Amino acid sequence: MDGPAGTLSVRRRDGEVVEDQLWSTASLDLLRSAAPWQPFRWYRGQKHYSGSYWSATTQSHVIYESRLELARLLSADCDSSVHDIVTQPFLLKAAVEGKVRKHIPDYCLNTELGPVVVDVKPHQRLSNPVVAFTFAWTRQAVESRRWRDDEVS
Repeated sequence: MDGPAGTLSVRRRDGEVVEDQLWSTASLDLLRSAAPWQPFRWYRGQKHYSGSYWSATTQSHVIYESRLELARLLSADCDSSVHDIVTQPFLLKAAVEGKVRKHIPDYCLNTELGPVVVDVKPHQRLSNPVVAFTFAWTRQAVESRRWRDDEVS
């Protein structure tokens, strides 16, 4: 991995994949051009409630994978400081404690004060050591850019 905070990969809206950009220098324009990193899946009988929401902020549909994500999305859409909402904006990879770790945040909100990286998990899952560990190293990477990290439960 390059540097302590690692790399970032983005799938652009035009389908191009930009891989392994240094996290510390990846441009905000690259994030603004991002499409969801993973394909949106919906199938009969799934255990969570996925969908798409028409966002006044983006003037397009924004996907969500749970009602908790939808609640955070609604909050962001009503916040006048938020100028753009990107779902699953990037894949972050970093060497942490001797292993390559990967994480895809739920949202990136481009705000007047800079980017806010949002991870959404039910409150009871925050005590899971794997979730807590992932959120901790992700928070450290986000804050190293002087961006804000927002964990929603």
